[in-house]
Amino acid sequence: MNFTQIEIAMQAPAVIITRPPHQAQHLQALLEKAGRSTIVFPLFEIEPISENAALDQALRDLASFALVVFVSPNAVDAWFQRLASAWQWPAEVAIAVVGAASRQALLNYGIDDQHVRIFSPSNTERTDSETLLTELDLPALKSKKVLLVRADSGRDFLADALRDAQIEVQAITAYRRVTPTFDASKRQDLQAYLNASCDWVITSSAVLKTLLNWCAQLDQPDAVAKMQQQHLFVPHFRIAEVASELGFKHIRLTASGDEKLLLALQSPL
Repeated sequence: MNFTQIEIAMQAPAVIITRPPHQAQHLQALLEKAGRSTIVFPLFEIEPISENAALDQALRDLASFALVVFVSPNAVDAWFQRLASAWQWPAEVAIAVVGAASRQALLNYGIDDQHVRIFSPSNTERTDSETLLTELDLPALKSKKVLLVRADSGRDFLADALRDAQIEVQAITAYRRVTPTFDASKRQDLQAYLNASCDWVITSSAVLKTLLNWCAQLDQPDAVAKMQQQHLFVPHFRIAEVASELGFKHIRLTASGDEKLLLALQSPL
């Protein structure tokens, strides 16, 4: 750490990354290289569905789909981790993803624009299902099959919109999001973070409700109010909307991707 990085670390609050540990590593490394102290405080965990006949059948029938939509990097991982290493994606089957993190997840498995057509929102300031929908050629997909790979919870906007356009949609649950147990260790940690006024990286709107629910269980009457005053950094427009609806006061909407989060965390809120 050089002198400038030491100054940054002394002046800036700790950055709390609320992703599962294996998904926090890349952003954590970027931040620590930039001189920011980090804390990984997972507010959700990912559980693959081991017995998943529907997903296995979709893998076998992949060539019958015109498009496969992965709703998140977790959906990408759930798909490719069931495959043999020699398996290749058919070039005629397009892919759609919501943000830069999902594109990076595809790249981790050797899939990029040189192999297959990948659709994603061109406006990196707003990456959600609505903006992804505007990138798709809905008339060309009419009466064709689209596969939607998703979690066991989440909005049905994209599936409903595609069906409204007379597109045949098959939605498959590939993984579960699980809220960790709010044990004594987490209670102690959360109370310390609230009193320290940290910067929070929030990459799922569901964790906002978890945070407020956990704060309400602390033996600290102002815990919820203190949480609502924390500085949030969110890479998706919808997460920012939910944060505002839940009473959070300091919300920085960043572009999609860890590098964009890093840039936002290096400048004042």
